[in-house]
Amino acid sequence: MRFTKMHGAGNDYVYVNLFEESLPAPPEKLAPLVSDRHFGIGGDGLILIMPSDVADARMRMFNADGSESEMCGNGLRCVAKFVYDHGIAKKDKLKLETGAGILSVDLETDGKTAKRVTVNMGQPILDAAKIPTTFGETPVVEKELEISGRMFEATCVSMGNPHCVIFVDKADDDLVLGIGPQIENAPQFPARVNVAFIEVISPNEVRQRTWERGSGETLACGTGASAVCVAGVLAGKLHRRIVNHLLGGDLELYWSEEDNNVYMTGPAEEVFSGVWTIPQDVPLYSELA
Repeated sequence: MRFTKMHGAGNDYVYVNLFEESLPAPPEKLAPLVSDRHFGIGGDGLILIMPSDVADARMRMFNADGSESEMCGNGLRCVAKFVYDHGIAKKDKLKLETGAGILSVDLETDGKTAKRVTVNMGQPILDAAKIPTTFGETPVVEKELEISGRMFEATCVSMGNPHCVIFVDKADDDLVLGIGPQIENAPQFPARVNVAFIEVISPNEVRQRTWERGSGETLACGTGASAVCVAGVLAGKLHRRIVNHLLGGDLELYWSEEDNNVYMTGPAEEVFSGVWTIPQDVPLYSELA
């Protein structure tokens, strides 16, 4: 199986171009194997770049545990770069189909390759039932959440996938690696949830660490960074335009008052390409037919 390794602010995935390739086995089976950083290619998951009847291309994203996610902002920027750089659609403005709908993408290019990408992440979903979360009130802003005898204030936003944003003095390993997975699987989140721990530097600047649903800690999360921008405004902690410092790099976010959409700008990088040999014990599509 031919693949390309890409990352957006360190949020790295294995990409397969289904305009040219045929997937040999179910993606939910392939994702954990290719994501393994010791025995596979290594990454936060598997992203498929596919033909679309309604957009320039379609993205399907599978987490490192094989579960499918609706959207990934960093992944979408990389898909946009791949689509442009590899001539699938040589346009500075793209429409990309995702599990969260069709999203608009603007590319900063040098005529040959895309250097930075701005994604219209769409309007945030603030209805508690649609995020989804069992918190009764809408919007869910700094609601008490008890985990392992400790009380946290949770602000919940969906950017096509669910996020729980928690503002803290220090986003340390105890919180991210210890509390993060407990929140991901807490009963208040029936579809599980991505968890962002946020240090506020100023009303225009934050530092984020992310526990990502189905993947563990990741170096960046585009939908999460977008949710943080919204959550910060709702909680009265942030302005609508911020810089978010993630472990893998910086993202610029803007929650527009005019159209209610969140805009995210950041890098996308192609790392390497190769051919992956599928383990013999993986059931192929041809064998499942």
